[in-house]
Amino acid sequence: MRVLVACEFSGVVREAFRKRGHDAWSCDLLPTEIEGKHIINDVKSVLTFGLWDLVIAHPPCTHLSVSGARWFKDKQKERWEAIQFFMFIACNHAKKICIENPISIMSTVYRKPDQIIQPWQFGHGETKATCLWLKGLPKLVPTNIVEGREARIHKMPPSKDRGRLRSITYQGIANAMAEQWG
Repeated sequence: MRVLVACEFSGVVREAFRKRGHDAWSCDLLPTEIEGKHIINDVKSVLTFGLWDLVIAHPPCTHLSVSGARWFKDKQKERWEAIQFFMFIACNHAKKICIENPISIMSTVYRKPDQIIQPWQFGHGETKATCLWLKGLPKLVPTNIVEGREARIHKMPPSKDRGRLRSITYQGIANAMAEQWG
């Protein structure tokens, strides 16, 4: 299966699919952190010209997440562009699509997510509510429910790497995607 992991620089989800034998590529404006098939480009052009069986997208949440709602009034243009980008992915012609984002305004602007997952359902003793908007895919089934409900990501102190670190997909979730959707 040809898989595009959109807006992923870490390579975590891409490599989970590659380990299961899929032709998986990641695409981001940033270089990849794990050597592999990675396209440094605007995802829009890759989605327009590529024929993908499955698209898993992690669009930037800065202007969508409800945690940033207090700044929405000052960033109308950025929010509108973020909504348009999300919808561009949602309306792609791939038969299978997953868009991953935190709890966001997309629940109102677009539709409620099909599923909300937590890292502790996939082997990581942490909380980070993650919404999945699905097309042609079943809901993810938890693979390893563990104790611990640490809000590590939420409590992360400010730093130059904070945004990058917060956006990396948990390995257990990436593995579940590859096992269940691949």
